[in-house]
Amino acid sequence: MTARLPTEAAVPAISYAYKASLIGGAHQFELTDDGLSFRLAGRSGLWPYAEIGAIRLSYRPVSMQSRRFRADIHHANGARIAILSTTWQTAALMAPQDKEYRNFIVQLHERMAKAGSRAALSGGLGANTYAAVLVVLAVLAIAMAGLLVRAIATGEFAGALFIVGFTALFGWQVGGFVRRNRPLVYDFDHLPEALLP
Repeated sequence: MTARLPTEAAVPAISYAYKASLIGGAHQFELTDDGLSFRLAGRSGLWPYAEIGAIRLSYRPVSMQSRRFRADIHHANGARIAILSTTWQTAALMAPQDKEYRNFIVQLHERMAKAGSRAALSGGLGANTYAAVLVVLAVLAIAMAGLLVRAIATGEFAGALFIVGFTALFGWQVGGFVRRNRPLVYDFDHLPEALLP
């Protein structure tokens, strides 16, 4: 008796969906043999992997969800779609979909690489935006240092303690955003871990 060799089967489709708001419908995406298929509010389409011109990954926390990631995918013709790692469930709950989002983004990159994509892969904020953020943070740091010195000089120790606490909290919140969103360029084999859940 001889064993049959398995025939090459089609790669199974991988899907991902999220609700960008409470009112609208879900944004649905699927990785098929032919490309990235999507259904958004009022439009749908299929982008062959080789026609995807760029992907930018970023970390975008919001007040309702501190662990939110985003992928901006650009077609060669200039069209853009965004994929978020969180979904709205109720008026007070935005739920993370870390595992599903990560799997979808990793699989998208793998399929694009297999299709011979020459897409520009970048992460974080744009260089100009990042520089502007650093300038604003530097100005705020100088202002807070000035307030702290003045509070200590005038004997307002409660005010000084408040400034120190506020600065620590602000630094913790904003520091993670700035650190993760440093502008970078990556390749298909080395996705930036800081920009994936």
